[in-house]
Amino acid sequence: MKIANAPCSWGVLEFELDGNAPDYVQVLDEMSTLGYTGTELGDWGFMPTDAEHLRTELANRQLKMLGGFVGVPLADPETHAAGEAKALDHARLMADAAGETPFIVLSDENGIVEERTRYAGRIRPEHGLTPAQWNIFLKGAHRIAQAVRDETGLRTVFHPHCAGYIETPEEIDTLMERTDPDLIGLCFDTGHYRFGGAAEPIEVYKRHADRVWHVHFKDCHPDVAARSREEGWDYFESVGNGVFCELGKGEIDFPAVIAELRKRNYDGWIVVEQDVLPGMGSPCESAERNLKYLNSVM
Repeated sequence: MKIANAPCSWGVLEFELDGNAPDYVQVLDEMSTLGYTGTELGDWGFMPTDAEHLRTELANRQLKMLGGFVGVPLADPETHAAGEAKALDHARLMADAAGETPFIVLSDENGIVEERTRYAGRIRPEHGLTPAQWNIFLKGAHRIAQAVRDETGLRTVFHPHCAGYIETPEEIDTLMERTDPDLIGLCFDTGHYRFGGAAEPIEVYKRHADRVWHVHFKDCHPDVAARSREEGWDYFESVGNGVFCELGKGEIDFPAVIAELRKRNYDGWIVVEQDVLPGMGSPCESAERNLKYLNSVM
């Protein structure tokens, strides 16, 4: 298993937030210097959107491009066409720069539904999609994944994400039951699974191991998560208070997860993600400690 990192660990998030994140040159330089060997695309426009330029920047640092996160408000049918176009922009760029190995990491557009953002980490059934919304949601996800595969050959994984409509273990199970297993895989994100209500993320992985094509390693700090629930923080307050901490400092049993990945012969990438808000913490130092921790347990 190969270890990568992602721009979100440097505060490059898909939201319009205060604060400044470093540019792609600094982020890629620091990833490469620390010893990471792969990255994801980050927000559209964060890295070069010219394929030759992007290919050169990656090659100069011996980094592989692994995927691009695409958020779409899938419960709204009016967004599906634009979502498809957005995903195809990402897919064409990555295919031209890196071939057919990267993934479209599809997600619900997070942070735009007030109720889901406010109750992230403590979602109840009444906050979920209605049957009609589920049908619309699934239709949009299939449409986007099919268009991406038909035009570029890239595969799509769905990323459950707090502050979006697919967060809880029950919602993940429903998504997996109702999507085409040949068309849509699962991005297994340990931190979002734990904060989203999975008592043991490894159990979610075991249920859907055959669908896991891509893995994000993110830790979740139990004390911060508990405070979030007790004090009613929204998603951004939780992230700003460090709910996604450095690897090994939270409650995810990464050695057990690694053992299960090996047992299932997972041969893909592990992408470290420590979501921080722009300007928060010391991302390079955290990334260094995260890599040292993973090397120590692998």
